[in-house]
Amino acid sequence: MIPTWSSLAKRGWQLVLPVSGLLILAFAFPGNASGVDLTASVQAVPAADHAIYLPLIMNSAPAGSDNLVFAVVGDYGSGSEHEAAVAALVTSWGPEFIITTGDNNYDSGSAATIDAHIGQFYHGYIGDYSGAYGDSAATIQFFPSLGNHDWYTSNAQPYLDYFNLPGNERYYSFTWGPVAFFAIDSDPNEPDGVADDSAQAAWLEDALASSTSCWNIVYFHHAPYSSGPHGSTASMQWPFEAWGADAVLAGHDHTYERLAVGAIPYIVNGIGGKSLYSFGTPLAESQARYNSSYGAMRVTANPTSLTYELVSEDGVVRDTYSQTGGCQ
Repeated sequence: MIPTWSSLAKRGWQLVLPVSGLLILAFAFPGNASGVDLTASVQAVPAADHAIYLPLIMNSAPAGSDNLVFAVVGDYGSGSEHEAAVAALVTSWGPEFIITTGDNNYDSGSAATIDAHIGQFYHGYIGDYSGAYGDSAATIQFFPSLGNHDWYTSNAQPYLDYFNLPGNERYYSFTWGPVAFFAIDSDPNEPDGVADDSAQAAWLEDALASSTSCWNIVYFHHAPYSSGPHGSTASMQWPFEAWGADAVLAGHDHTYERLAVGAIPYIVNGIGGKSLYSFGTPLAESQARYNSSYGAMRVTANPTSLTYELVSEDGVVRDTYSQTGGCQ
């Protein structure tokens, strides 16, 4: 059976340009957000031939593996020994990139502390890094989201000055391999609003509707649903699933919790190094909870599955959850 153009687009095909009656198809392989050397992965087929051919080189993953591995860290930016331990754990995985669920720079989001609280541990993933702790990443491999503590300095300016991020840098999207990511600013100080009818929400709804990725992950700070002391943030209970999200990741409560809301997982990941909170009465949607030690998430993605693992700072896997679907 010949695949449709839309199904190929979801797997990374891009229309490049017509040259002398030829249709050029390029495959942007997983794990390289900045693209590929197209000389290694372009195949020309006659434009009159309506069959779609597979690319010459499918991807750059190691032999026998099409998996993308990335890390998720939340509520971490304190400079503590626990942040150091979690960062060492995360970097030991060799993830292709790291996303955060906010509160990157305690306590006040100050320019005086931001490098010690972030760059000290993660400079090797930060694009255009110019701090005091080592070399920069060659490309952006660290994609944070804003937390309330990042906003405690006016306009979150130290955060915006420190990172080089897509879009307006407060909320943005990027695609890596089979996954599209959407970083949202859930703080009430966000100029474009945090209600589900705000300008920011309209941007997300449109971006999700336009996505051709196998998976769509939305992440931000204030958890829409949580059994922790901060509880559920009603203003962030947007219709993510209806808009096309496959998972929602957040923080704010310094716990780990996985919840089933509708048909998609909502995960609270706030144990990256600052402190640990107790749970209150578990929500009905709560499926797994952990707050005994610090840790981070390791996520493995391919076009047809996502596997989320919570790993504590001692290297023990505390929770595992898998989704199937995507580009099946």
